[in-house]
Amino acid sequence: MYACAKFVSTPAVVRAGSRALYRPLSASVLSRPEAKTESTVALMPQSPLTQVSLRGFQTSAISRDIDTAAKFIGAGAATVGVAGSGAGIGTVFGSLIIGYARNPSLKQQLFSYAILGFALSEAMGLFCLMVAFLILFAM
Repeated sequence: MYACAKFVSTPAVVRAGSRALYRPLSASVLSRPEAKTESTVALMPQSPLTQVSLRGFQTSAISRDIDTAAKFIGAGAATVGVAGSGAGIGTVFGSLIIGYARNPSLKQQLFSYAILGFALSEAMGLFCLMVAFLILFAM
């Protein structure tokens, strides 16, 4: 069976088939026909797989606009966590003030806990910001 497949499917046919699979159906079916002259009709094979292999991968302007809009929406959604980080920092230091007002003798221990809470909350905000930049510039 391997020997039959080796003779029947050449690498060009395999590449053409794989290109046809990763293109969207709308790009394959609704693509504009190119103007063919008599000389190109005689030279070009008429198989749909070879026609797909002759055309390169194309991305329309509409598709790129949708991808760009999706990047901006995703980055905006990722930056919502930065606001949560700000609220967390406010809560931590608000609780520090309340705790210090109730028991001033625990000032040093409360302050160390507050710094730890500040660091963890700020780290989560920076992670959200990093994900937003990754969405915008790495994809």
